[in-house]
Amino acid sequence: MKILLYSLMALLLCVTPTSAQLMQGKNQFSKADTLRGTLTPLRSCYDINYYHLDVKIDIPNKFISGSNEFKFTATQNFRKLQFDLFANLKVDKILYLGKELPFKREFNAVYVTFPNDVIKGAKESFTVHYSGNPVIAKNPPWDGGFIFSKDKSGNPWVSVACQGFGASSWWPTKDHQSDEVDSMLISISVPKDLQEISNGRLRNTVEKPDGYRQYNWFVANPINNYNVTTYIGKYSHWTDQYAGEKGKLSLDFWSLKEDSTLARPHWDADVKPMLKSFEYWFGPYPFYEDGYKLVQAPHLGMEHQSAVAYGNNFKMGYMGSDLSGSGWGLKFDFITIHESGHEWFGNNITTKDIADIWVHEAFTNYSEALFTESASGKDAASAYVVGIRKNVKNDIPIIGKYGVNQEGSGDMYYKGANLVHIIRQLINNDEKFREILRGLNKTFYHSTVSTKQVEDYIATQSGLKLNKVFDQYLRHTQIPVLEYQINDGVLKYRWIADVKDFDMPVKVTLKPGSFSFITPSTHWKTTAIDKAISNESFKTDPNFYINKKLAN
Repeated sequence: MKILLYSLMALLLCVTPTSAQLMQGKNQFSKADTLRGTLTPLRSCYDINYYHLDVKIDIPNKFISGSNEFKFTATQNFRKLQFDLFANLKVDKILYLGKELPFKREFNAVYVTFPNDVIKGAKESFTVHYSGNPVIAKNPPWDGGFIFSKDKSGNPWVSVACQGFGASSWWPTKDHQSDEVDSMLISISVPKDLQEISNGRLRNTVEKPDGYRQYNWFVANPINNYNVTTYIGKYSHWTDQYAGEKGKLSLDFWSLKEDSTLARPHWDADVKPMLKSFEYWFGPYPFYEDGYKLVQAPHLGMEHQSAVAYGNNFKMGYMGSDLSGSGWGLKFDFITIHESGHEWFGNNITTKDIADIWVHEAFTNYSEALFTESASGKDAASAYVVGIRKNVKNDIPIIGKYGVNQEGSGDMYYKGANLVHIIRQLINNDEKFREILRGLNKTFYHSTVSTKQVEDYIATQSGLKLNKVFDQYLRHTQIPVLEYQINDGVLKYRWIADVKDFDMPVKVTLKPGSFSFITPSTHWKTTAIDKAISNESFKTDPNFYINKKLAN
């Protein structure tokens, strides 16, 4: 979500990025980038099974202290492993079987040495105790880090957003998307006059003798560590239920007390229709065991699993604006719909490497169109998708560089959504398209994936050869150009594209008032065409995101 939010804010407010994580054109990488972005043997040697994160948050001093227990299974014999924690946070000690382990630090990586070999298949645990002042986000959520703010009444309002920036900016973890922990206990201690909300379900609260209260939240499903979060403030809380495909889904809403009269009717308008739409298109909500929560946050929004961050000021559209320019973008609250869509694409299906994060963003951006279609029809959805093209930059490829924690172009949102829309046109069967979306969420349920797995699944299920389409839109900057010329009832046409022998079918006007498929290649072809169609009146189906050019 972070790049999209930056991109949108840049369009609307003309801000500039301040986080190194947003340097999309970065071509030189440091050892620190590799340590963060590569699944090295010191990381692949263990599979995370369970975390218990136990943190006390000292709001006046912007200081955190606590521990995280790592329970893991050894995937090979090893003596040393790596976990991650930003260098500005101090590792106080690491305990294993009641004794301290030696460790060394390199940038934000921590290397732990065990007294004896850990044998493949062994289940072990160690606990990292740590403390310090976490990075403060300068412009959340575009810059990752902690947010220490106040509500309109002057009460503390605290949260964290760290997608791309790294969960290790505030807690010790194996900070790589490929290994999602199976379950997790999140224990956050805050001043007892405030409420605290995290992912999963609240097990209990414990009163502390120092004026703090500990909230214990259990996450029963696999969770990616950038989704782990905390919200602290003076909140109102109400509940509801949704009769979904897997039974009764609990709904929990947390707004600031001062905003609860605005929040209730506003969220009521979108949440159940959203769940109905997305369960129809994508399959059952992926986290029934943990429930669905929508939580008001001191930043614009983030897809925190089972605790979706909301900060759109209870406005329709994106902060009151229609990103598509079609009018349809003002029919729903962008943050509620988009961030909730990530529960399927991003949280249920997570990419192993952040370079492939287009899988999260393209499908979730398209979920906005599908929600529009559920509410207002297919033509409205198509108008929305066509409208968001105005935000595409075609600056760099959508897929980033692997192994260095680098995302690709922010075009993964608008251009990515249009790629999904093109694939839908090529399948030319909406029920099959829906089965593929649902099949993705069922096949890769609670899994981490690569781009290749997603591409292969769609190609296999659709029965189409899509490799060149994926290559052109994901791995190259420009969109394909259909070059054409019409003479005396004959259409001459070909593709101009980066991909060798690019051959995507496309719909065009072969006769007035309708579109028909043609199958261009990068070599000239001809076909008969109604003589009423001229070079000037020739059109391509707007559902295909391409350019056309009259041949000289």
